[in-house]
Amino acid sequence: MKPLRLFELRGGPVARGRAHGEAFAAEIRAYAEERVHLAAAGAWAGRPTTREDVLALARRMIPAHAAYDAGLHAELEAMAEAAGITVEEAILVGGFTDFVDAVRAAGGPGFEEDDCTAVLVPPHRTPALGGMFAQTWDMHDTATPFVVLFDLRPDDAPAALIFSTVGCLGQIGVNEAGITVGINNLVCTDGRVGVTWNYVVRKALAQTTLEDAIACVRDAKLAGGHDYLLMDADGRGVNIEASGRVQVLEALGEAPIVHTNHCVHDLTRAWEAKRDAGLLASSHERLRVAQAEVAEGVIDLPRLQALMAEGSCICRHGGPPSHIETSGAAIVRPATRELWATWGPPDVSPWERFVVGVGRPIGDREVDGVGPRCRI
Repeated sequence: MKPLRLFELRGGPVARGRAHGEAFAAEIRAYAEERVHLAAAGAWAGRPTTREDVLALARRMIPAHAAYDAGLHAELEAMAEAAGITVEEAILVGGFTDFVDAVRAAGGPGFEEDDCTAVLVPPHRTPALGGMFAQTWDMHDTATPFVVLFDLRPDDAPAALIFSTVGCLGQIGVNEAGITVGINNLVCTDGRVGVTWNYVVRKALAQTTLEDAIACVRDAKLAGGHDYLLMDADGRGVNIEASGRVQVLEALGEAPIVHTNHCVHDLTRAWEAKRDAGLLASSHERLRVAQAEVAEGVIDLPRLQALMAEGSCICRHGGPPSHIETSGAAIVRPATRELWATWGPPDVSPWERFVVGVGRPIGDREVDGVGPRCRI
């Protein structure tokens, strides 16, 4: 794969949204069309519906998004206008996996959903690094070409690096306060008209304390199921397993927290949708393998990179029957606001290093035993 695209978003909400939409207009339109098709076809939502019904449901979600964060919604509206799509299409393209939970709530199991393996590592297991976060981002293989890294320099919030896709406000990131957010998709039956997960990620990345970032998840009227992994610059972390209506918070302790794409708590498991047996088995196997890989010893950057590239089940390449692919991966060191990422499967794609407020650094000197570092 080619180097990860880095795109700077500066200024207020409207300026950021307009720049995003203008720069990637053709791609955003293509991505929106693909996701509307997938939402209506039935494989992801568990039941087929029409394009008109899909967009009508997205339209009903507009007020919830505007109420949750008016600035983010102004950014989305400006992006949609500049790209030539509707606001409801923009909500669907960014919040697709939550949106299909809302479609599913009307009936039907979940089929082609199996996305992401993530880990929070406490500081005592990363003594030179101060705590680490890592995850793959797995999605339908048609999503891989749309990956981008946003270098966010807002007037109204901390600067941040955000791994995302064009048309999506944010997926995985770290801000200048060290607040780090990652996600795993969950397949739930209690989807509803509410806020999709990318708004939650971006609002959390506008905070300067872990407690305020947690509140962004806890206080949201969520549209669907996701697992949220959060960490701060001191290496404190939490995992929040959330369906549309219930949440379970687990604090990071002595052992790393690993999460994949099935509910592990009884409260959320009660809302989990029936799934294809093979995809469910994949989620359990990825959890088992990742837990075994981080069970003992010091965990450094190369070890996390190797975990993301693990070839038996964690790092995947698109193709039938599910067409799920590791569209990219990210590793964050919150203490130093560093993010390493790949565009495409990390077993064949290069890792690149970025720093909040700097973007893509240059140089390659070694510091703190974490591998290539950059002159800043």
